[in-house]
Amino acid sequence: MRVLVTTPTFGAQSPDPWSVLSDAGIEAVRPGAAHPLDAGALAREAEGCDALIVGLDDVRGAVLESPTLKVIAKHGVGVDNIDVEAAAAKGITVVNAPGSNAGGVADLTFALILAVARRLPEADASCRRGEWHRFPGIELAGKTLAILGYGRIGRAVAMRAKAFGLNVVAYDPFVPADAFGDHARPVGLDEALAAADIVSLHLPGGGPPVLDREALESLRAGTIVVNAARGDLVDETALAELLETGRLGGAALDATAVEPLPADSPLLRAPNLILTPHIGAQTDLANRAMGVLVAEDVVRVLRGATPRNPVAPKEGHTP
Repeated sequence: MRVLVTTPTFGAQSPDPWSVLSDAGIEAVRPGAAHPLDAGALAREAEGCDALIVGLDDVRGAVLESPTLKVIAKHGVGVDNIDVEAAAAKGITVVNAPGSNAGGVADLTFALILAVARRLPEADASCRRGEWHRFPGIELAGKTLAILGYGRIGRAVAMRAKAFGLNVVAYDPFVPADAFGDHARPVGLDEALAAADIVSLHLPGGGPPVLDREALESLRAGTIVVNAARGDLVDETALAELLETGRLGGAALDATAVEPLPADSPLLRAPNLILTPHIGAQTDLANRAMGVLVAEDVVRVLRGATPRNPVAPKEGHTP
């Protein structure tokens, strides 16, 4: 049995995911092309493979016609880059690793909130130029954090927010109001945006932007926007313009619509914006947990057993 591992982060910080595969007698192979693979390249690389472990690759079309393919594992949580419905129709199981990266992404989210609020990149750059300027920022206590998406990651962010004295409201169309718990008050999207001093995105992607131009313009002056989820959740052109005019207080993006950013992206010229290269899940604990979870489910499926973390067609919600 062979598994094609396309994502370069699989087992990058722990040998354990690789051991799960090798101990089961499964040969792991790497693609010749660079990640992420488009649909055509993935289909070519996957010929003869029984399983795929993917990252941001385009898992649609011809690869799902493979007569040998039995399981597709997302090394992460969001499956918006996988045609889950088409895979199910072909009898191919899709699995992911829910909850494995929640702590890492929540930590990064708060690092980004603090870095924007206290203008840390500007202060660092100023010191390196031999300057000694003051950079006035904002304290978090008493401010309102609006969390858009209240799955495992959103909940982890809310827990951290309480420790900083933030008021937390949360919007999630997939979560019943009585399931929000004690760390956040459930509200509608319009109320969340109206109340926010800080907006943090944790919804699944694949649709129109949640923060489109109208939504961004509705935010109070000085609001901070943080996206550590999916790049297509934000109208990036509008975000860049509102940062240029000073309407928004700042922003931080760990995910962008195109990764890496093209040289002509307006985001690269926008002030008060922190950019990171989709590193939310790149921690020691998350990397091991994600890899082991998906590797174990690949083994289960190839042995004819039921996986622990199957993704059902039209499930659509990021846990």
